[in-house]
Amino acid sequence: MFTKFEHFVATSLMGSPEEAPPRRNGHLQFDRDWEKLAFGIAIALSKQGHYEWEDFRQTLIETIGEWEATHDIQDPEWDYYQCWLAALEKVAIASGVIEDDELETQIKQLLDCKAPSIP
Repeated sequence: MFTKFEHFVATSLMGSPEEAPPRRNGHLQFDRDWEKLAFGIAIALSKQGHYEWEDFRQTLIETIGEWEATHDIQDPEWDYYQCWLAALEKVAIASGVIEDDELETQIKQLLDCKAPSIP
């Protein structure tokens, strides 16, 4: 069950099909685990007051617009959640949730997938 805030977030994303998250049978569609995480983190940070949801939504729209301005509309590389993640990174840095260099360090560690050694 959605809280009032989560309901607001979900309905604010149901605008035009270009802005709305991918859906399957009326439900949000996540093809990779990280997409769910990025989706949830964006909502949680806004709900906790780190930024206004509308700021995130506008950043997402701008990020999608930037992608569309530099790619062919039929480009198979299109990925809604890559734009979502880029928008999340932008608002997280702009709102002071994380510093740019710390974000880069964290991403590098995740991409390196280095598990801690077990003695």
